[in-house]
Amino acid sequence: MKPTSRQTLCRFFKGVTEYAFVARLGIADPPLVDYVSALLLRFVHSDVLYRLRDLAGRRLEEVAGMMTEGQERVGEARRDIHQHVGDFTLFWTGLYPESLRQLQSKDRKDFFLDYCQQGKRAYYIASTIPGEKTDSENDVLRRMSDEFEMCVYGLGEVRREWEQRDDFPGFKSINN
Repeated sequence: MKPTSRQTLCRFFKGVTEYAFVARLGIADPPLVDYVSALLLRFVHSDVLYRLRDLAGRRLEEVAGMMTEGQERVGEARRDIHQHVGDFTLFWTGLYPESLRQLQSKDRKDFFLDYCQQGKRAYYIASTIPGEKTDSENDVLRRMSDEFEMCVYGLGEVRREWEQRDDFPGFKSINN
């Protein structure tokens, strides 16, 4: 049975993330590596990257707005927003740091924010909010907070690795 494009992409992200974190950085933390590779798979679609909305239904595109909204919510909704802020800031600082100049331009609220500091803080807050998530999921979020800079560096290694490849493994079979 031929794997779906999503399965192929999942295997690619998992493999390149494991290689970058384990082989290049020496970070043998399977739950953390799995979390980062799942983040990459989720954020393939920009509608997921920008999925947060305020209570009026407007799309939140700036971390400042996301953090404000996170303070206005309670329970699982608050946890979800803070976790997303951690994911969002990690994604941009790790994979596309060159985009931070635009994301944090002086005409935006994020101009005054340090994405690494906000990402660490957001993961920490998410890890402390009780809810349906298991203790092991909270532990991963706490480690994401504690190791945020290392994860940023690891995502930079992920990007360098995929840019060094002539093409993504299996992508030819997806399109044929």
